[in-house]
Amino acid sequence: MGIYQELGLKRVVNASGRVTVLGVSTFSDRVAKAACEGGQSYVVIEDLMTRAGEIISKHTGAEASCPTSCASAAIALTVAALVTKGRYTDMMRLPDSTGLANEIVLQKGHAINYGAPMDTMIRLGGGVPVEVGQANEVHPEDIEEAINEKTVALLYVKSHHCVQKGMIGIEEMRDIAHAHGLPFMMDCAAEEDFRKYIALGADVVTYSGAKALEATTSGFVTGRREIIDNVQKQYKGIGRAMKVGKEQIVGLLAALDQYEERDHAAEVAANTAKVDWLVEHINEIPGLRAEKIQDEAGRAIFRCRVTFEPNVEAPISMAEVNERLRSGDPIVWARTEFLNLGKIDFDPRPMLNGDKELIVTRLREIMEG
Repeated sequence: MGIYQELGLKRVVNASGRVTVLGVSTFSDRVAKAACEGGQSYVVIEDLMTRAGEIISKHTGAEASCPTSCASAAIALTVAALVTKGRYTDMMRLPDSTGLANEIVLQKGHAINYGAPMDTMIRLGGGVPVEVGQANEVHPEDIEEAINEKTVALLYVKSHHCVQKGMIGIEEMRDIAHAHGLPFMMDCAAEEDFRKYIALGADVVTYSGAKALEATTSGFVTGRREIIDNVQKQYKGIGRAMKVGKEQIVGLLAALDQYEERDHAAEVAANTAKVDWLVEHINEIPGLRAEKIQDEAGRAIFRCRVTFEPNVEAPISMAEVNERLRSGDPIVWARTEFLNLGKIDFDPRPMLNGDKELIVTRLREIMEG
């Protein structure tokens, strides 16, 4: 029996991925040991944050970095740094940024809700989101003509939640920002390459620690030193409400070291094999059809997508299938971004031994009534 079952909660089969609603990810004994040791000792937090930033930067190739409590906090603190530029009295009155240059330009297809609205994270930092273009089409002119004396940065969101078609690419948006002397900020919360976007010329990038890294609940900001220095200053202001603990920081550092030692190609192969198995066995269930799909943002993540067999009247809706998966014991939690289109997806990455077999059994039971 697991610790959550001892609390009277059902076991969860995570077939959704590294998502906040299920606690994001699990961490290794190595990360847990580091977090435990960090939590059992005292340290000057500001010194730890500065040293952690130096270590994180070795993994990202940036001038400087700063740990945060999560990726959302990283966004808010970075916006605060860009708006206040580290000026003490301005930091002390955030999120009120009246009279300051405070506009953050982002493409309309990037103004997503990833469990909370991106606009909210921008506003928490004193920023004013300026959404440009249309939800499925943005032109360079949309960005260029939104820039004015109140603009402090251009933000690009790299996420499977974003509209993928019709958006301006990273390099073109970067070039527009730099042509206007503006910082180019990227949110890459779930991305798996921690050097790529700094190398591409982003001035500041935010990441989650608990997603691809499978660290403690954490995040970090990495980029130009002057911006990062002002990010760290925010902990004396709005950052107080989102402070990062010493155990979170050392767990994050351990996970970064561990990440570079992992065999990522082998992990992709193992996860793809799980997807292939699911596709094969779900396709044997009358009334269901399964296929292998790739992550919408182009990451090396493959999932099993399940729909009803075409031209056959289904006895129940896909929403009911999902509800029955979630109401059982253990709970089976699938991805439901496309549930309104009659699709559910299964992500293999968090699955434990026996989970994929249990999913097939439950689906068969549901379809047989």
